[in-house]
Amino acid sequence: MSLKVKKLIDNKPDDERKPVKVILLGDSAVGKSKLVERFLMQRYVPVQMSTYALTLFHYDFVTEDDEAIDVDIWDTAGQERFSTMHPAYYHEAHACILVFDVTRKATYKNLEKWLGELRNYREHIPCIVACNKIDTDPSVVNKAFAFVEKHNLSLFYVSAADGTNVVQLLESAISEAVKYKKSPKKDDLMSQVLGFIKE
Repeated sequence: MSLKVKKLIDNKPDDERKPVKVILLGDSAVGKSKLVERFLMQRYVPVQMSTYALTLFHYDFVTEDDEAIDVDIWDTAGQERFSTMHPAYYHEAHACILVFDVTRKATYKNLEKWLGELRNYREHIPCIVACNKIDTDPSVVNKAFAFVEKHNLSLFYVSAADGTNVVQLLESAISEAVKYKKSPKKDDLMSQVLGFIKE
């Protein structure tokens, strides 16, 4: 599904909108927030800051067939420093972007841990891997990554600094989230449990 990245003017009532939730996972300072900022605001401020509360980016999209889509992009915003995320972070997520920093090997190795935690709560949602900061080493685009092949995941080589493939990454994640929301798996345990609690 192709998406036009533009602000949507939509007079539909809220209950007719089609919200999707995309979450980002990865170690601290791999560039998760900067990727989202580059996508939503088309700007990049090279100042690294960690915060303590979760960050929710809300944006509206319209597809080429004029379907209105509400998108909530959730960022860990420093919580990943505690090595685990609160279960509510995963609740009703429809797609995930796993981010690692190509200049820090440990952040790549830790993808296995993040994927494992994700699958504990959202077993079937689509997941995309982002190899960030390729501006520091452009040759990395010729490298294959065993983690990606092992789990049969899509891989994007991106840079929040110069914008390389950032729009493509987020649009792909949103498209996959939309598809998943329309045909969800019924055995994502956390959504079922939290759903019962809300009732």
